[in-house]
Order: sequence, then structure tokens, then C-alpha cells
Amino acid sequence: MEKDVIIALDFASTNEVKEFLQPFKGEPLYVKVGMELYYQTGPALLEWLKQENYRIFLDLKLHDIPNTVKKAMQGLATLGVDMVNVHAAGGISMMHAAKEGLEIGASGSHRPLCIAVTQLTSTSKQVMNEEILLAGEVQEIVRAYATHAKQAGLDGVVSSALEVPTIKEACGQPFLTVTPGIRLLGDATQDQKRVVTPDKACQLGSDFIVVGRSITQAKDPLARYREVKQLWEDNNQ
Repeated sequence: MEKDVIIALDFASTNEVKEFLQPFKGEPLYVKVGMELYYQTGPALLEWLKQENYRIFLDLKLHDIPNTVKKAMQGLATLGVDMVNVHAAGGISMMHAAKEGLEIGASGSHRPLCIAVTQLTSTSKQVMNEEILLAGEVQEIVRAYATHAKQAGLDGVVSSALEVPTIKEACGQPFLTVTPGIRLLGDATQDQKRVVTPDKACQLGSDFIVVGRSITQAKDPLARYREVKQLWEDNNQ
């Protein structure tokens, strides 16, 4: 599978998205639609993005009882997106049910990739230990969650790029790693805790990087996207 840069469309409306994407006309983009945007716009925006020939990562992070997640994924599979996700904290049975739902919903057509969130890139070791009440190091928990996701039959996980080597060691090179928390040198990290640059993510073995504010809040988003893409491709050769 071709590795790629995914742009996080961190906007609140369809108009904002269309205005942002106008300079990108003709670029073969992979974009992420998260909760903020999807809950405001629904499937209509996804349909427009598909008409523009963009690949779509629908980032809704499902986490519920297995049957509910299965039925939800059955519906999401009909939207024509390329990637969806769940929280690995939901457990192996829930993750397996998510994949089953996608397969039913896809009904013989190409099903979306299904990946599991291990630990958010905004989560520090202190928060994980003291608030989420998971003892140990972040790397250990991420590795365990990734192993559970593979056991459930999922295609990969979401993690920081910093955890990719241990995930690949535990789950094998074909197991996909999708890594947010990407910043260029000099960019503010905002609420992200475990961040790396695009070239570092590539060196660590990430299959996809998700880049939001470093591109969407740049003075020239297209130029910044091309800069990120170049860094990514140069290190993937």
C-alpha cells in the first residue's frame, strides 16, 4: 500500500472546507474528516469530497458495546470512505465486531480500512497513569493495544510515530501505522504531547502521517503541504 500524507480538515463547516481546498484543485489528496466536521455536515460533505476524487479517512473513533459498533460500522461502510477507526480500549470483541460490520456493509465491494486508536497523541504518561488509570509506560500500553487490534483482525492502529517501531516489532511490517502529532520544526505543538517531524515519522516507519494545523493554519497551505509531502517522499525513497 502506498504511504501517504493525510490532511486533517479541522474545520466546522462545508464552506470552510471548500474554501481551504480551493487552491488544492487537482492535487490527489488524502483527507481526514473528524468528529467536529462530520457532526456538523454529515454524509453530504463526504459525497462532495468523493466527487473531488479525494480519499477519505473518517475519524470518528467508535467506542461502544460490540453490537452497537457493528451496526454503526455497517452504516459507515456504505459511505464510500477509505478508512475508519475505533478505540482499541473497547476490547478485542468490539474491534472484531467493527470489522464484521464493515464487511457486511461493504457487501462485496471494497471495505474501508479499519484501524484502532491506541493512545491519543495528546496523552502523556502522567495522564495515562493517573487519570486513565493505566499503569506502565506509554510504549507498553500502545504495544499491547496494537497486538489486540491485530488479533481482532484490524488493518492497523493510530499512534504517535514514536511508538511505531515497537508496533512493527510486535505486529509485523504489513500492519499499518497511522500517526498524527506531526509538526514541522518551529511549529507550535498546541495540545499534542508526543510529536515528531514528517521526516522523523518516516524514519520511524509510519505508513501514513496525519497533518492538521501545520498545514491548515499556514499562510500558504498548499506550499506547506508540498513541503511536508517532499519531506515525506524524500525519506520514503
